[in-house]
Amino acid sequence: MQSPKSFAPGQDDFFQDAVPSASDHESDAGTPLAVRMRPRNLDEIVGQDHLLAPGKLLRRSVQSDRWTSMIIYGPPGSGKTTLARVISRETRSVFVPLNAVTSNVAELRKIILEAVQRRKKKGEKTILFVDEIHRFNKGQQDVLMPDVECGNVVLIGATTHNPSFAINGPLLSRSVIFELKPLEIDSLIKILKTALGDPERGYGNQRIEHIESALKHIAVCASGDARRALTALEVGVATTKPDAQGVIHITEEVAQESCQRRLVYYDGDEDYHYDTISAFIKSVRGSDVNAAVYWLAKMLYAGEDPRFIIRRLIILASEDIGNADPQGLVIACAALQGIEFVGMPEARILLAQVVTYLALAPKSNASYRAIEEALTDVKEGKAEEVPQHLKDASYKGAEKLGRGQGYVYSHDVYQGKSGAALRDQRYLDSPKEFYRPNDIGFEKILKERLKEIKGGAGKVT
Repeated sequence: MQSPKSFAPGQDDFFQDAVPSASDHESDAGTPLAVRMRPRNLDEIVGQDHLLAPGKLLRRSVQSDRWTSMIIYGPPGSGKTTLARVISRETRSVFVPLNAVTSNVAELRKIILEAVQRRKKKGEKTILFVDEIHRFNKGQQDVLMPDVECGNVVLIGATTHNPSFAINGPLLSRSVIFELKPLEIDSLIKILKTALGDPERGYGNQRIEHIESALKHIAVCASGDARRALTALEVGVATTKPDAQGVIHITEEVAQESCQRRLVYYDGDEDYHYDTISAFIKSVRGSDVNAAVYWLAKMLYAGEDPRFIIRRLIILASEDIGNADPQGLVIACAALQGIEFVGMPEARILLAQVVTYLALAPKSNASYRAIEEALTDVKEGKAEEVPQHLKDASYKGAEKLGRGQGYVYSHDVYQGKSGAALRDQRYLDSPKEFYRPNDIGFEKILKERLKEIKGGAGKVT
Protein backbone atom coordinates (compact mmCIF):
# COMPACT_ATOMS: atom_id res chain seq x y z
CA MET A 1 0.00 0.00 0.00
CA GLN A 2 1.17 3.51 -0.82
CA SER A 3 2.36 5.66 2.06
CA PRO A 4 -0.19 8.28 3.02
CA LYS A 5 0.36 11.93 2.28
CA SER A 6 -0.48 14.43 4.98
CA PHE A 7 -0.42 18.15 4.43
CA ALA A 8 -0.80 21.25 6.50
CA PRO A 9 -3.90 23.25 5.52
CA GLY A 10 -3.17 26.09 3.17
CA GLN A 11 0.20 24.76 2.02
CA ASP A 12 0.91 24.50 -1.72
CA ASP A 13 1.38 20.81 -1.09
CA PHE A 14 1.57 19.65 -4.69
CA PHE A 15 4.91 21.48 -5.00
CA GLN A 16 6.39 20.41 -1.66
CA ASP A 17 7.08 17.34 0.42
CA ALA A 18 4.62 16.06 2.97
CA VAL A 19 4.56 17.78 6.33
CA PRO A 20 5.32 15.55 9.35
CA SER A 21 2.15 14.80 11.26
CA ALA A 22 1.61 14.30 14.98
CA SER A 23 1.93 10.57 14.46
CA ASP A 24 5.66 11.00 13.82
CA HIS A 25 6.09 11.84 17.50
CA GLU A 26 3.87 9.14 19.03
CA SER A 27 6.80 7.19 20.44
CA ASP A 28 8.47 10.22 22.09
CA ALA A 29 8.86 9.74 25.83
CA GLY A 30 7.28 13.10 26.59
CA THR A 31 4.15 12.36 24.58
CA PRO A 32 1.12 11.35 26.70
CA LEU A 33 0.48 7.61 26.88
CA ALA A 34 -2.98 8.02 25.33
CA VAL A 35 -1.38 9.54 22.23
CA ARG A 36 1.47 7.00 22.05
CA MET A 37 -0.96 4.09 22.24
CA ARG A 38 -3.26 5.22 19.47
CA PRO A 39 -3.96 2.30 17.12
CA ARG A 40 -1.96 2.43 13.90
CA ASN A 41 -4.20 0.18 11.82
CA LEU A 42 -7.62 -1.41 11.85
CA ASP A 43 -6.43 -4.56 13.63
CA GLU A 44 -5.19 -2.54 16.60
CA ILE A 45 -8.55 -0.79 17.13
CA VAL A 46 -10.41 -2.29 20.07
CA GLY A 47 -14.20 -2.10 20.20
CA GLN A 48 -16.69 -0.52 17.77
CA ASP A 49 -17.39 -3.95 16.26
CA HIS A 50 -20.74 -2.69 14.95
CA LEU A 51 -18.72 -0.61 12.46
CA LEU A 52 -15.33 -2.29 12.19
CA ALA A 53 -15.98 -6.02 12.45
CA PRO A 54 -15.12 -8.01 9.27
CA GLY A 55 -17.66 -7.26 6.55
CA LYS A 56 -18.99 -4.05 8.11
CA LEU A 57 -19.35 -1.02 5.86
CA LEU A 58 -16.79 1.22 7.53
CA ARG A 59 -14.12 -1.47 7.57
CA ARG A 60 -14.77 -2.29 3.92
CA SER A 61 -14.48 1.39 3.04
CA VAL A 62 -11.10 1.68 4.78
CA GLN A 63 -9.71 -1.50 3.28
CA SER A 64 -10.88 -0.77 -0.25
CA ASP A 65 -9.91 2.92 -0.15
CA ARG A 66 -13.26 3.78 -1.69
CA TRP A 67 -14.62 6.79 0.09
CA THR A 68 -17.72 8.82 0.43
CA SER A 69 -18.04 11.79 2.75
CA MET A 70 -18.84 10.76 6.31
CA ILE A 71 -19.56 12.16 9.75
CA ILE A 72 -18.18 10.21 12.71
CA TYR A 73 -19.78 11.06 16.02
CA GLY A 74 -19.58 9.72 19.54
CA PRO A 75 -18.49 10.59 23.09
CA PRO A 76 -14.94 11.65 23.99
CA GLY A 77 -12.37 8.86 23.93
CA SER A 78 -14.44 6.55 21.72
CA GLY A 79 -11.95 6.66 18.84
CA LYS A 80 -13.05 9.36 16.39
CA THR A 81 -9.59 10.87 15.90
CA THR A 82 -7.99 7.43 16.01
CA LEU A 83 -10.21 6.26 13.19
CA ALA A 84 -9.35 9.33 11.13
CA ARG A 85 -5.62 8.71 11.63
CA VAL A 86 -5.99 5.07 10.59
CA ILE A 87 -7.81 6.26 7.49
CA SER A 88 -4.92 8.64 6.77
CA ARG A 89 -2.49 5.73 6.88
CA GLU A 90 -4.63 3.43 4.77
CA THR A 91 -5.73 5.82 2.05
CA ARG A 92 -3.99 6.64 -1.21
CA SER A 93 -5.56 10.09 -1.13
CA VAL A 94 -4.02 13.28 0.21
CA PHE A 95 -5.14 13.65 3.81
CA VAL A 96 -5.63 17.22 5.10
CA PRO A 97 -6.45 17.55 8.83
CA LEU A 98 -8.25 20.62 10.14
CA ASN A 99 -9.68 21.69 13.49
CA ALA A 100 -12.95 23.58 13.22
CA VAL A 101 -12.17 25.62 16.34
CA THR A 102 -9.21 27.41 14.75
CA SER A 103 -10.37 27.40 11.13
CA ASN A 104 -12.21 30.08 9.13
CA VAL A 105 -13.88 30.52 5.74
CA ALA A 106 -10.77 31.95 4.07
CA GLU A 107 -8.71 28.94 5.10
CA LEU A 108 -11.40 26.56 3.89
CA ARG A 109 -11.54 28.24 0.50
CA LYS A 110 -7.77 27.94 0.15
CA ILE A 111 -7.81 24.24 1.03
CA ILE A 112 -10.59 23.59 -1.48
CA LEU A 113 -8.74 25.52 -4.21
CA GLU A 114 -5.63 23.42 -3.60
CA ALA A 115 -7.74 20.25 -3.72
CA VAL A 116 -9.23 21.29 -7.07
CA GLN A 117 -5.78 22.04 -8.51
CA ARG A 118 -4.40 18.76 -7.15
CA ARG A 119 -7.25 16.85 -8.74
CA LYS A 120 -6.67 18.53 -12.13
CA LYS A 121 -2.87 18.28 -12.17
CA LYS A 122 -2.30 14.89 -10.56
CA GLY A 123 -5.69 13.22 -10.51
CA GLU A 124 -5.36 12.82 -6.73
CA LYS A 125 -8.25 12.79 -4.34
CA THR A 126 -8.24 14.92 -1.16
CA ILE A 127 -9.68 13.76 2.14
CA LEU A 128 -10.47 16.72 4.38
CA PHE A 129 -10.69 15.66 8.03
CA VAL A 130 -12.49 18.27 10.15
CA ASP A 131 -12.26 17.64 13.87
CA GLU A 132 -15.06 19.14 15.99
CA ILE A 133 -17.04 19.89 12.84
CA HIS A 134 -20.01 21.01 14.94
CA ARG A 135 -17.99 24.17 15.59
CA PHE A 136 -18.38 25.21 11.96
CA ASN A 137 -21.08 27.82 11.55
CA LYS A 138 -23.64 27.70 8.75
CA GLY A 139 -21.46 29.81 6.46
CA GLN A 140 -18.48 27.50 6.84
CA GLN A 141 -20.61 24.43 6.23
CA ASP A 142 -22.14 26.06 3.15
CA VAL A 143 -18.64 26.69 1.76
CA LEU A 144 -17.92 22.96 1.91
CA MET A 145 -21.15 21.70 0.39
CA PRO A 146 -20.64 22.33 -3.37
CA ASP A 147 -17.15 20.80 -3.39
CA VAL A 148 -18.27 17.83 -1.30
CA GLU A 149 -21.11 17.26 -3.75
CA CYS A 150 -18.90 17.33 -6.87
CA GLY A 151 -16.09 15.32 -5.27
CA ASN A 152 -13.36 17.96 -5.08
CA VAL A 153 -12.91 16.94 -1.45
CA VAL A 154 -14.09 13.93 0.53
CA LEU A 155 -15.19 15.16 3.93
CA ILE A 156 -14.63 13.23 7.14
CA GLY A 157 -16.08 15.16 10.06
CA ALA A 158 -15.70 14.20 13.73
CA THR A 159 -18.00 15.47 16.46
CA THR A 160 -19.34 14.67 19.92
CA HIS A 161 -22.66 16.26 18.94
CA ASN A 162 -25.61 14.63 17.21
CA PRO A 163 -25.12 15.50 13.52
CA SER A 164 -28.87 15.83 13.06
CA PHE A 165 -28.74 18.99 15.16
CA ALA A 166 -25.18 20.21 14.58
CA ILE A 167 -24.74 19.77 10.80
CA ASN A 168 -26.66 21.41 7.97
CA GLY A 169 -29.23 19.19 6.30
CA PRO A 170 -27.75 19.48 2.77
CA LEU A 171 -24.30 18.49 4.06
CA LEU A 172 -25.78 15.61 6.05
CA SER A 173 -27.61 14.29 3.00
CA ARG A 174 -24.27 13.99 1.18
CA SER A 175 -22.57 12.10 4.02
CA VAL A 176 -22.78 8.70 5.68
CA ILE A 177 -23.24 8.90 9.45
CA PHE A 178 -21.25 6.54 11.68
CA GLU A 179 -21.93 6.55 15.43
CA LEU A 180 -19.19 5.38 17.79
CA LYS A 181 -20.27 3.95 21.14
CA PRO A 182 -18.59 4.34 24.55
CA LEU A 183 -16.08 1.53 24.92
CA GLU A 184 -17.08 -1.48 26.99
CA ILE A 185 -15.23 -2.28 30.22
CA ASP A 186 -13.63 -5.39 28.67
CA SER A 187 -12.36 -3.31 25.75
CA LEU A 188 -10.86 -0.72 28.08
CA ILE A 189 -9.12 -3.42 30.14
CA LYS A 190 -7.68 -4.87 26.92
CA ILE A 191 -6.36 -1.42 25.96
CA LEU A 192 -4.76 -1.00 29.39
CA LYS A 193 -3.08 -4.40 29.19
CA THR A 194 -1.78 -3.58 25.72
CA ALA A 195 -0.22 -0.40 27.09
CA LEU A 196 1.39 -2.29 29.97
CA GLY A 197 2.88 -4.85 27.63
CA ASP A 198 3.95 -2.70 24.66
CA PRO A 199 7.76 -2.23 24.83
CA GLU A 200 7.86 0.46 22.13
CA ARG A 201 5.03 2.82 23.04
CA GLY A 202 3.91 1.65 26.46
CA TYR A 203 5.45 0.14 29.60
CA GLY A 204 6.65 -3.20 28.25
CA ASN A 205 10.27 -2.40 29.19
CA GLN A 206 9.38 -1.50 32.78
CA ARG A 207 8.79 -3.87 35.67
CA ILE A 208 5.12 -3.31 36.43
CA GLU A 209 2.75 -5.70 38.12
CA HIS A 210 -0.98 -5.19 38.37
CA ILE A 211 -4.04 -6.87 39.77
CA GLU A 212 -7.13 -7.37 37.62
CA SER A 213 -9.41 -5.49 39.99
CA ALA A 214 -7.20 -2.39 39.69
CA LEU A 215 -7.52 -2.33 35.91
CA LYS A 216 -11.24 -2.96 36.19
CA HIS A 217 -11.58 -0.03 38.57
CA ILE A 218 -9.81 2.25 36.09
CA ALA A 219 -11.99 0.95 33.25
CA VAL A 220 -15.20 1.51 35.21
CA CYS A 221 -14.18 5.02 36.21
CA ALA A 222 -13.30 5.90 32.61
CA SER A 223 -16.96 5.46 31.57
CA GLY A 224 -16.18 4.31 28.05
CA ASP A 225 -13.36 6.83 27.44
CA ALA A 226 -10.09 5.17 26.36
CA ARG A 227 -8.14 8.41 26.70
CA ARG A 228 -9.23 8.81 30.29
CA ALA A 229 -8.38 5.19 31.11
CA LEU A 230 -4.87 5.46 29.68
CA THR A 231 -4.32 8.79 31.41
CA ALA A 232 -5.28 7.24 34.77
CA LEU A 233 -2.86 4.37 34.16
CA GLU A 234 -0.11 6.82 33.24
CA VAL A 235 -0.70 8.80 36.43
CA GLY A 236 -0.62 5.58 38.46
CA VAL A 237 2.69 4.44 36.95
CA ALA A 238 4.30 7.87 37.21
CA THR A 239 3.36 8.48 40.84
CA THR A 240 3.92 5.00 42.32
CA LYS A 241 7.34 4.30 43.82
CA PRO A 242 8.97 0.97 42.88
CA ASP A 243 9.56 -1.55 45.65
CA ALA A 244 13.02 -2.75 46.72
CA GLN A 245 13.25 -4.95 43.62
CA GLY A 246 12.31 -2.06 41.32
CA VAL A 247 8.78 -3.29 40.63
CA ILE A 248 5.85 -0.85 40.37
CA HIS A 249 2.66 -2.34 41.76
CA ILE A 250 -0.69 -1.12 40.34
CA THR A 251 -3.07 -1.95 43.17
CA GLU A 252 -6.70 -1.01 43.77
CA GLU A 253 -5.52 1.81 46.03
CA VAL A 254 -3.27 3.15 43.26
CA ALA A 255 -6.15 2.87 40.78
CA GLN A 256 -8.51 4.76 43.08
CA GLU A 257 -5.98 7.53 43.61
CA SER A 258 -5.29 7.77 39.88
CA CYS A 259 -8.97 8.03 38.93
CA GLN A 260 -10.15 10.29 41.74
CA ARG A 261 -13.74 11.07 40.73
CA ARG A 262 -15.48 8.94 38.16
CA LEU A 263 -16.31 10.80 34.96
CA VAL A 264 -19.90 10.67 33.74
CA TYR A 265 -20.16 12.08 30.22
CA TYR A 266 -23.25 14.23 30.18
CA ASP A 267 -23.64 17.30 27.99
CA GLY A 268 -25.82 20.12 29.26
CA ASP A 269 -28.22 20.59 26.37
CA GLU A 270 -27.68 17.93 23.74
CA ASP A 271 -27.92 14.17 23.13
CA TYR A 272 -26.78 12.75 26.47
CA HIS A 273 -28.86 15.28 28.35
CA TYR A 274 -32.06 14.46 26.45
CA ASP A 275 -31.36 10.74 26.13
CA THR A 276 -30.87 10.43 29.88
CA ILE A 277 -33.97 12.39 30.84
CA SER A 278 -35.88 10.31 28.29
CA ALA A 279 -34.69 7.07 29.89
CA PHE A 280 -35.53 8.50 33.31
CA ILE A 281 -39.11 9.50 32.44
CA LYS A 282 -39.76 6.22 30.62
CA SER A 283 -38.49 4.27 33.64
CA VAL A 284 -40.88 6.12 35.97
CA ARG A 285 -43.72 5.66 33.49
CA GLY A 286 -42.87 1.96 33.21
CA SER A 287 -42.82 1.57 37.03
CA ASP A 288 -39.16 0.44 37.15
CA VAL A 289 -38.34 2.20 40.38
CA ASN A 290 -34.70 1.08 40.48
CA ALA A 291 -33.93 2.19 36.93
CA ALA A 292 -35.63 5.51 37.66
CA VAL A 293 -33.48 6.07 40.76
CA TYR A 294 -30.34 5.16 38.80
CA TRP A 295 -31.03 7.69 36.02
CA LEU A 296 -31.87 10.28 38.68
CA ALA A 297 -28.54 9.62 40.39
CA LYS A 298 -26.64 9.85 37.11
CA MET A 299 -28.20 13.21 36.30
CA LEU A 300 -27.52 14.62 39.74
CA TYR A 301 -23.96 13.29 39.77
CA ALA A 302 -23.33 14.97 36.42
CA GLY A 303 -24.63 18.30 37.76
CA GLU A 304 -28.11 18.44 36.24
CA ASP A 305 -30.33 21.23 37.56
CA PRO A 306 -32.82 19.58 39.99
CA ARG A 307 -35.45 22.11 38.89
CA PHE A 308 -35.30 20.69 35.37
CA ILE A 309 -35.87 17.21 36.78
CA ILE A 310 -38.82 18.18 38.97
CA ARG A 311 -40.47 20.09 36.11
CA ARG A 312 -40.44 16.93 34.06
CA LEU A 313 -41.83 14.93 36.99
CA ILE A 314 -44.69 17.38 37.46
CA ILE A 315 -45.65 16.88 33.82
CA LEU A 316 -45.41 13.10 34.23
CA ALA A 317 -47.52 13.16 37.39
CA SER A 318 -50.40 14.59 35.38
CA GLU A 319 -49.77 13.01 31.97
CA ASP A 320 -48.95 9.44 33.00
CA ILE A 321 -50.54 9.06 36.44
CA GLY A 322 -53.34 11.57 36.42
CA ASN A 323 -56.46 10.61 38.35
CA ALA A 324 -55.23 7.09 38.98
CA ASP A 325 -53.42 8.73 41.91
CA PRO A 326 -54.14 12.46 42.19
CA GLN A 327 -51.68 12.70 45.09
CA GLY A 328 -48.85 12.25 42.60
CA LEU A 329 -49.28 15.77 41.25
CA VAL A 330 -49.65 17.16 44.78
CA ILE A 331 -46.41 15.52 45.90
CA ALA A 332 -44.52 16.60 42.79
CA CYS A 333 -45.61 20.21 43.19
CA ALA A 334 -44.74 20.14 46.89
CA ALA A 335 -41.28 18.84 45.96
CA LEU A 336 -40.80 21.77 43.58
CA GLN A 337 -41.41 24.18 46.45
CA GLY A 338 -39.17 22.16 48.76
CA ILE A 339 -36.31 22.00 46.23
CA GLU A 340 -36.41 25.76 45.77
CA PHE A 341 -36.23 26.16 49.54
CA VAL A 342 -33.48 23.67 50.48
CA GLY A 343 -31.38 23.42 47.30
CA MET A 344 -28.70 20.83 46.65
CA PRO A 345 -27.41 18.49 47.97
CA GLU A 346 -30.47 17.91 50.17
CA ALA A 347 -32.79 18.30 47.17
CA ARG A 348 -31.67 14.84 46.07
CA ILE A 349 -33.63 13.37 49.01
CA LEU A 350 -36.83 15.11 47.96
CA LEU A 351 -36.36 14.02 44.38
CA ALA A 352 -35.77 10.42 45.46
CA GLN A 353 -39.02 10.43 47.42
CA VAL A 354 -41.00 11.83 44.49
CA VAL A 355 -39.41 9.48 41.97
CA THR A 356 -40.05 6.35 44.03
CA TYR A 357 -43.66 7.42 44.73
CA LEU A 358 -44.44 8.23 41.10
CA ALA A 359 -42.70 5.11 39.77
CA LEU A 360 -44.84 2.87 41.99
CA ALA A 361 -48.08 4.83 41.57
CA PRO A 362 -50.87 3.41 39.39
CA LYS A 363 -50.71 4.84 35.88
CA SER A 364 -53.37 6.36 33.64
CA ASN A 365 -53.12 8.77 30.75
CA ALA A 366 -56.89 9.13 30.39
CA SER A 367 -56.82 12.85 31.28
CA TYR A 368 -54.01 13.44 28.82
CA ARG A 369 -55.86 11.58 26.08
CA ALA A 370 -59.03 13.52 26.88
CA ILE A 371 -57.46 16.94 26.29
CA GLU A 372 -55.62 15.74 23.17
CA GLU A 373 -58.84 14.39 21.65
CA ALA A 374 -60.72 17.54 22.60
CA LEU A 375 -58.06 19.76 21.01
CA THR A 376 -58.23 17.67 17.84
CA ASP A 377 -62.00 18.03 17.82
CA VAL A 378 -61.75 21.81 18.24
CA LYS A 379 -59.15 22.00 15.45
CA GLU A 380 -60.78 19.66 12.96
CA GLY A 381 -64.44 19.25 13.93
CA LYS A 382 -67.49 21.49 13.75
CA ALA A 383 -67.13 24.60 15.89
CA GLU A 384 -69.57 24.33 18.80
CA GLU A 385 -71.63 27.38 19.67
CA VAL A 386 -72.22 28.11 23.34
CA PRO A 387 -75.85 27.13 24.14
CA GLN A 388 -78.02 30.15 24.85
CA HIS A 389 -78.82 29.16 28.42
CA LEU A 390 -75.08 28.88 29.26
CA LYS A 391 -74.10 32.30 27.94
CA ASP A 392 -73.05 35.08 30.28
CA ALA A 393 -76.08 36.95 31.59
CA SER A 394 -74.31 39.28 34.03
CA TYR A 395 -74.23 42.44 31.91
CA LYS A 396 -76.92 45.00 31.16
CA GLY A 397 -78.99 44.05 28.15
CA ALA A 398 -78.20 40.34 28.34
CA GLU A 399 -81.78 39.49 29.20
CA LYS A 400 -83.11 41.19 26.07
CA LEU A 401 -80.72 39.05 24.03
CA GLY A 402 -81.96 35.90 25.69
CA ARG A 403 -78.63 35.21 27.37
CA GLY A 404 -78.81 32.69 30.21
CA GLN A 405 -82.54 32.11 29.91
CA GLY A 406 -83.53 28.66 31.08
CA TYR A 407 -80.31 27.97 32.95
CA VAL A 408 -80.86 25.79 36.02
CA TYR A 409 -78.53 26.33 38.98
CA SER A 410 -78.01 22.71 39.93
CA HIS A 411 -77.27 23.31 43.63
CA ASP A 412 -80.68 24.88 44.16
CA VAL A 413 -82.67 22.35 42.19
CA TYR A 414 -80.92 19.01 42.21
CA GLN A 415 -79.03 19.21 45.52
CA GLY A 416 -76.09 17.29 44.13
CA LYS A 417 -78.07 14.35 42.76
CA SER A 418 -75.96 12.53 40.22
CA GLY A 419 -76.96 13.01 36.62
CA ALA A 420 -80.09 15.08 37.24
CA ALA A 421 -78.59 18.31 35.90
CA LEU A 422 -77.12 16.45 32.94
CA ARG A 423 -80.54 14.94 32.20
CA ASP A 424 -82.42 18.24 32.10
CA GLN A 425 -79.78 20.59 30.74
CA ARG A 426 -77.42 20.54 27.75
CA TYR A 427 -73.79 21.65 28.20
CA LEU A 428 -72.81 20.88 24.58
CA ASP A 429 -75.14 20.82 21.59
CA SER A 430 -73.42 17.70 20.22
CA PRO A 431 -72.78 14.88 22.73
CA LYS A 432 -69.08 14.06 23.02
CA GLU A 433 -66.96 11.66 25.04
CA PHE A 434 -63.32 12.55 25.66
CA TYR A 435 -62.61 11.35 29.20
CA ARG A 436 -62.66 7.58 29.54
CA PRO A 437 -61.29 6.64 32.97
CA ASN A 438 -59.53 3.32 33.51
CA ASP A 439 -60.13 0.65 36.17
CA ILE A 440 -56.90 1.68 37.93
CA GLY A 441 -56.36 3.25 41.34
CA PHE A 442 -58.55 6.19 42.27
CA GLU A 443 -59.65 6.48 38.64
CA LYS A 444 -61.70 3.32 39.14
CA ILE A 445 -63.82 5.28 41.61
CA LEU A 446 -64.16 8.11 39.09
CA LYS A 447 -65.26 5.63 36.46
CA GLU A 448 -68.04 4.43 38.73
CA ARG A 449 -68.94 8.03 39.47
CA LEU A 450 -69.14 8.81 35.74
CA LYS A 451 -71.31 5.76 35.19
CA GLU A 452 -73.62 6.89 38.01
CA ILE A 453 -73.90 10.39 36.51
CA LYS A 454 -74.71 8.99 33.07
CA GLY A 455 -77.24 6.66 34.62
CA GLY A 456 -78.94 9.52 36.43
CA ALA A 457 -79.18 11.30 33.10
CA GLY A 458 -80.90 8.32 31.55
CA LYS A 459 -77.84 7.35 29.56
CA VAL A 460 -76.58 4.24 31.25
CA THR A 461 -73.55 2.72 29.43
